[in-house]
Parts: sequence; C-alpha cells; structure tokens
Amino acid sequence: MHYVSTRGHAAAQNFSEILLGGLAPDGGLYLPAEYPQVTSAELDQWRTLSYADLAFEVLKKFATDVPEADLRELAHKTYTADVYRNARTGEDAGQITPLSVLEEKDGSKLLLQALSNGPTLAFKDMAMQLLGNLFEYTLAKNDAKLNIFGATSGDTGSAAEYAMRGKKGIRVFMLSPHKKMSAFQTAQMFSLQDPNIFNIAVEGVFDDCQDMVKAVSNDHAFKASQKIGTVNSINWARVVAQVVYYFRGYLSATTSNAQKVSFTVPSGNFGNICAGHIARMMGLPIDKLVAATNENDVLDEFFRTGIYRVRKSAETYHTSSPSMDISKASNFERFIHDLLDGDSERVRALFHKVETAGGFNLAGGPGSDGDEFTKIARFGFQSGKSTHQDRLATIRDIQQRYNVTIDTHTADGVKVAREYMVPGVPMIVLETALPAKFNETIREALGRDAQRPAGFENIEALPQRFEVMAADVAQVKRFIAGHTGL
Repeated sequence: MHYVSTRGHAAAQNFSEILLGGLAPDGGLYLPAEYPQVTSAELDQWRTLSYADLAFEVLKKFATDVPEADLRELAHKTYTADVYRNARTGEDAGQITPLSVLEEKDGSKLLLQALSNGPTLAFKDMAMQLLGNLFEYTLAKNDAKLNIFGATSGDTGSAAEYAMRGKKGIRVFMLSPHKKMSAFQTAQMFSLQDPNIFNIAVEGVFDDCQDMVKAVSNDHAFKASQKIGTVNSINWARVVAQVVYYFRGYLSATTSNAQKVSFTVPSGNFGNICAGHIARMMGLPIDKLVAATNENDVLDEFFRTGIYRVRKSAETYHTSSPSMDISKASNFERFIHDLLDGDSERVRALFHKVETAGGFNLAGGPGSDGDEFTKIARFGFQSGKSTHQDRLATIRDIQQRYNVTIDTHTADGVKVAREYMVPGVPMIVLETALPAKFNETIREALGRDAQRPAGFENIEALPQRFEVMAADVAQVKRFIAGHTGL
C-alpha cells in the first residue's frame, strides 16, 4: 500500500513513512493510491470479532509495511477494557463502542454509537490511543524522538496529551484558542503537569491555531531540525483508526450484508466523517453520510450549494458546541480529491484559491470553478445545521423521552439525523463526548449539572500550566525550539 498527496507533487510513500508527519511536502494530504476493498465474506467473518481484532483487520489493509504480528499486538494493547470503560457506569465497555437504540417510529430507527468510553471522555480517544502506541513503537524501532505539534478546539488536545503523556521520546506542543473551550476541556488539558506536555493558549480562534500547524508543517527545514510530527486529523493514521468504528457500528446494527445503514456525524474539521467516507469507499454498505454542523456551517453550505466559503476569524462563532467552531475544514481536501477523480492539479488550484480568495465554487455556471456539485450525491453526503436553541431543545427532548443525557455536539447530530431518517435504514449518530465536558450548556438545558465520571469531580480546581501567545508562527517556533531538549 503506497500513499500519494492530494496535490500530486510528493513521492509515494508507505504507511510508516507518513505515520509521524502531517502534510505532504507539497502541502497536500496523504491518501492511499487506491482504497483497499472489503469483501462480503470478510464482513461476515468480522461480525463476531472483538474490537481489537476488527481494528487489526482494518488496519492491516493500510499498514502493509508493518509486520502483522506487531500490528495485532498494537491493536490489542490499545483496545482493552481497562482503557475503554463505560464512563457513565464505570463498567467494562464490552464492545468498546456499543450501540443503543434511542428511538423507533414509523419503521425508522435512530441509534447512538458510544465513542466516549476512553480516558478523556471524547471520541478522539478512539484514534489517539492507537496513535500514541504506533508512535512509540515506530520511534523505538528507529531509536528516534518526536515533537508533536498540534491544534485543538477542545477534544483533540486532551486526547493527544493523555495518549502521549509519559511516552518515551515524545513531547507534545498543543495550540488551543484562548478562553474558547469549555471549562472542563480547558482543565483537562491545562491541569496536566507532565514534563513532556506543553499547552499554548492562542489569542484567536481554532482556525488560527490550525493555520500555524500548517505553516510549521510547510517549513520543511524547521520541521526536520525540530523533528516535528502531528496528531491532528490531517495525520492519515488517525483517520484510519476512526474508520474502524464505522465497521463496528454497521456490523452491530445489521444482520446481513444486504442491509444498509446511514451515519450522522457532528462535523467541524471533517476528520470524523472523512473516516466514514473512506469506509464507504472500501465497500462498507453505507447509505448516507450526514454532516451535522453548528452555527459555523461552512460544510453544510457546501453540501447544499456546492460553494465552499471559509469564514475569517472574526466571522467564526464561539458556540455551545465549541469543538466544531471551525470554518476551514482540514480533511475536506481528501474528499475533494475523490470528488474530482484524483485530479491533483485541480485540487492544488482549488485550495490555493481557498488561501487567496476564501473558497471555491463547484456549483457550475458562469464564474464557477467546476460543476461537480451534482456528483456529491454519489458519495452519499447530506448535511444539516443546528443552533444553540436547537441543541438546548434536543438535549431536553432526549432527556424527557428517554432519560438519556447527551452532550451539545451529539445533540447537533441527533437534531440533524432526525431530518434524514427513512424506514428500513438504521440511522446511527456518532456520539462525540460525555455531557460533563460541556456542563455549562447542560445546566442551561436541564437546570442541573451533568453527571461526572469518577476521577473528574473537581478537575477545574486543579492547578493549570499553560502559556498564552499571540497567533504568531515565529513566536511559537521559538517556544518549540527552546523547549524540545532534543
């Protein structure tokens, strides 16, 4: 399995060669030269597998240069009941990402796939724990060290830091938008005192943080001298790890491969739903992939109109589902590459236009950049938008009807999912996080605090360690260079 850049000007590499990096040297994102396919016989065999064994089966299709015995060991080291416990009850999570039926009516079924049983109570743990073990394995083989440089709107940062804390040869430098995460999310990151963890609060929005990560990734001399790697969703291994739970969700919701399911995914940076797109391209019988956005509705606008129009920092809303407060979706380029049938020169031109003109138009007609909008339906994508009042109403409704408390992002997913349910096709909403991480809004919706898992009762009161900086790439580079110890 070889990987190529979405922009076409980077040499093909294998899985291990792209594992520790982010952007390709030409500024594009890595994709396999062709997607591996899954047969109906394989799906039948996978129905009875544990999550760790399913992860191994999916991963080995992509990491063909890693010895299978090592890959199996890494999967089993990662996906254990000790790491992924049911955070609501403290019990063994069983299937790691269990499905539950939320509602059934008129032949339609709405299910919730629990993805928040990991150590930081968010779906990012599903991939980040594996990434930490893959990094440590690869670095040990090469007697190497790595400085991880990433950006977060809330959950990626804590998941990365908890996965990498104490890992030999690894330091983490994580950017986050200053005072724009929930109090719980902030405390989860900033309270870590591990000497290999560095938190940088940027005076700006998430897109400013993300732009700095890309700027550093494109400074090849600095990246090489400081041994920079990334854990953001531009990292291919992280996206592939997320593909696994789409297979698990499908296999748990169906009894035969003749059946289809749909997924609704709360979407900001397009990484989580991109994993669903990859699973569908591999042959998983997915009917619809529904992107649920908040007030920052760049993706919803594209899937409705064919126009991709990024917002400036001042136009990006700070919302009650803050992990989706993103107006420039990093992984979107991977889908556009597939939409354009792998035409890397057009991909390069379109994303150059994003940087220079703020977007592009694939709706067809005079002045547009193409007419691929009509092709989007072939990939199963649909979308919808949820606002603060929508998520409050959804949280209250789900609590009253089913005695289940959901977080703000999952509420966005449920609200939009209900708009696309059809008889005979189960709709699976991917849970984003536990409600305790967004207690301010839970209290507003329900008039009480969200239940807190054991060990997180007073996390906001813990001492915090972080640096506040301007959105200045040069300043961040100086900080990294001064604290690497490499």
